[in-house]
Amino acid sequence: MPPKRRGSKRKLNSGEGAETESPAKKKVESKKNSEKSSALPEFCHWLMKSEPESRFENGIDVKFGIEDLKALPNQTGCWDGVRNYQARNFMRNMKEGQLAFFYHSNCKVPGIAGVMKVVKEAYVDHTQFDKNDVHYDASSRPENPKWSMVDVQFQRMMKRFIPLAELKERHLEHRASGGPLKDMALFTRARLSVQPLTSEEFDFVLSLEDQQP
Repeated sequence: MPPKRRGSKRKLNSGEGAETESPAKKKVESKKNSEKSSALPEFCHWLMKSEPESRFENGIDVKFGIEDLKALPNQTGCWDGVRNYQARNFMRNMKEGQLAFFYHSNCKVPGIAGVMKVVKEAYVDHTQFDKNDVHYDASSRPENPKWSMVDVQFQRMMKRFIPLAELKERHLEHRASGGPLKDMALFTRARLSVQPLTSEEFDFVLSLEDQQP
């Protein structure tokens, strides 16, 4: 569940190596280098899901649609409540100024409603420590927080709503023909609430708003 507001920047620390390395040390360094080489590829566009219709968890309505983002001060809010490690890692890869589609999910007609911009890079998601919040995580500690969030700002509505059914139809066509949506995460990693998009995928989806469904 996305936006509320607030937070401080998250920073990463880097370590230093010793002059003489033991076999164990070399093994650790080798593992670190392997992890770096298998790091997430660079993406510059995103698709982020939120629920535009009321749904209550522990008495709290988790509804947050694009109109709710527009209604916030400066049309800006924090995308909090992400509790999937892969989705979290994608948010940690986001850069200020990058664009994302606001996707309405878990509703009568799911699909892409508009475009927003990342205006603050990943920092600690405060809701993981709030016992009254539906996204409270008792296993997370302030000295080593598990979860992050970014701030996003509304940019514009799509010229027309792009429904999931239309995107799926294009995906199936492109999977057969080799088009830009053949590997779109919306269908290959469907359960993720935060998904990466290639520039080709983003541009193609954006072009659909000027076409008749």
